[in-house]
Amino acid sequence: MRKEMIGLPIVGMVMAEVAQVGLMIMGKAAMSHGMPNFVFVFYSNALASLILLPASFLFHRSHRPPLTFSILCWFFLLGLLGCFAQISGYAGIYYSSPTLATAMLNLIPGLTFILAVAFRMETLNLRSSTSQAKSLGTIVSIAGAFIVTFYKGPSLLMAPSHSSSPHLLLGQQSNWVIGGFLLAADCVFASAWLIVQVQSSSLYLCRKLNQVSL
Repeated sequence: MRKEMIGLPIVGMVMAEVAQVGLMIMGKAAMSHGMPNFVFVFYSNALASLILLPASFLFHRSHRPPLTFSILCWFFLLGLLGCFAQISGYAGIYYSSPTLATAMLNLIPGLTFILAVAFRMETLNLRSSTSQAKSLGTIVSIAGAFIVTFYKGPSLLMAPSHSSSPHLLLGQQSNWVIGGFLLAADCVFASAWLIVQVQSSSLYLCRKLNQVSL
């Protein structure tokens, strides 16, 4: 395999993260101007479907497996989990900020590991260094999520305002905590989506059509 082909997955993951952060910032800007999070989720999914659905039928016409009722049920579950994840995620961004949302994304690997162990997709052996590293990473990610949720910290690059009332500051802090819990729910749904994605991908190997179900 050529060296440039080895680096393609890394470039793809970096581009996916950049696109996700950009989408969060666009969502925060749209909701700050009055757009409900449900409407933003609908438009973003409609645009993604218009792009991915024709591409899946165009590039996978010859070797696309047949759709069965069980596979459609898996797709429905994928879409449901993805919809719940997006709605709770953008609601959390509305109450907090894209910065907190990107920090809370670190919960997804830990929660995915917990769900994988619960569904026997991953083996937990505390004597193994690999399992110890995964367990430690899960604990650190969950602890970090609690810290960024309950401690907002001072604002950066902004002059302190002496006119802010304690009631306003308390309301901002409570909104930050509400946003943190909504973003945590987003991570739970996203982790469950990844678990279901593995199962559905093993049953239906058309990757683009599988992605449209999100």
